[in-house]
Amino acid sequence: MHDDIQKAIETLKSGGVILYPTDTIWGLGCDATNVEAVKKIYQIKQRDDSKSMLVLLDHFDKIGLYLKEVPELASDLVEMSEKPLTIIYPGAVNIAKNLIADDGSVGIRVCADDFCQKLISRFRKPIVSTSANISGQTSPAIFDEISDDIRNAADFVVQWRQNDRTPAKPSSIIKLGIKGEIAVIRE
Repeated sequence: MHDDIQKAIETLKSGGVILYPTDTIWGLGCDATNVEAVKKIYQIKQRDDSKSMLVLLDHFDKIGLYLKEVPELASDLVEMSEKPLTIIYPGAVNIAKNLIADDGSVGIRVCADDFCQKLISRFRKPIVSTSANISGQTSPAIFDEISDDIRNAADFVVQWRQNDRTPAKPSSIIKLGIKGEIAVIRE
């Protein structure tokens, strides 16, 4: 795992794209503060850049660095969630502009996965996470389901957990308003 993390960090720092395991499905990732790196992921996925991607953090206490204001309910939702939870927050700041939705929001997930926590902690910046597939195609549940097009487009492919055959699922997604309004996007 250590070598994968080191090589992934080198790739992220150089503006590259990584293919890596998350707490949910395998994802394409890059430095969430680098506009050009984010553009590369949109190109790889053949995805319209008006469709936002989410950001991974290693600890909840870092969320305030990327939002104008953290809704009070947010920490309770993250703590109480029994499975990975992506929250769409209003008022995104300090991330690549092409990650911010037209309404100013951004999806953030605090990742509980050991690999991701170590990677993000050592990188010291948020990392983009989006499913490792061409837009519109089925999200891969295991590494073997990732197409060669995606594998070949990534600047670095993490070896860690490639042989894990446990089918993964995407996170739940909710949209949280500053006053505690909640909308369930995906259960």
